[in-house]
Amino acid sequence: MKKIIPILLIVSMLYYVSSCEKDDICVDGDTPLLVIGFFDIEDTIAAKTVSSIRIRNIDIDSVLTNSTFGDRSNSPDSLQVPLRSSATSTMYQIISGSQDDADTGEETGNIDTLTISYDLGEAFVSRACGFVINYNNITVTLNEGAENWIQDISVVQPNVENTDSIHVKIFH
Repeated sequence: MKKIIPILLIVSMLYYVSSCEKDDICVDGDTPLLVIGFFDIEDTIAAKTVSSIRIRNIDIDSVLTNSTFGDRSNSPDSLQVPLRSSATSTMYQIISGSQDDADTGEETGNIDTLTISYDLGEAFVSRACGFVINYNNITVTLNEGAENWIQDISVVQPNVENTDSIHVKIFH
């Protein structure tokens, strides 16, 4: 009997240790951002910066800034912007040459308004991360104005499932 108790203890400890799972840590569980690239209208494969760019999300009335660009900075060749996961469209004002009027404080840059429409889709990532939202069948509409600085828009990847490459090209 004394020999059986230590063996049972060892077997039960081995069973307990081997049945444990590693901690679930979510690494890849972020909803992807829309990647917008800026290109020259004359040479459509050449990236072109936008001077003093400001991006305003009309739906939540806020100015976007993140690690890829700052407010009223010269744009890099591409920017990442979030889309709303609680609706099927997001509206942005993309402002070139953004600045405030000295007297009124109003925006004086060249303002173009984009409406980005999409279908929402859920994708299971893992047990730790759960689901993320993907955006499918992206369409981008430019509100026409007398002085649009954006001359053309091309959707090159209609499904936003990651942020590895450009989804929308803006030509100016």
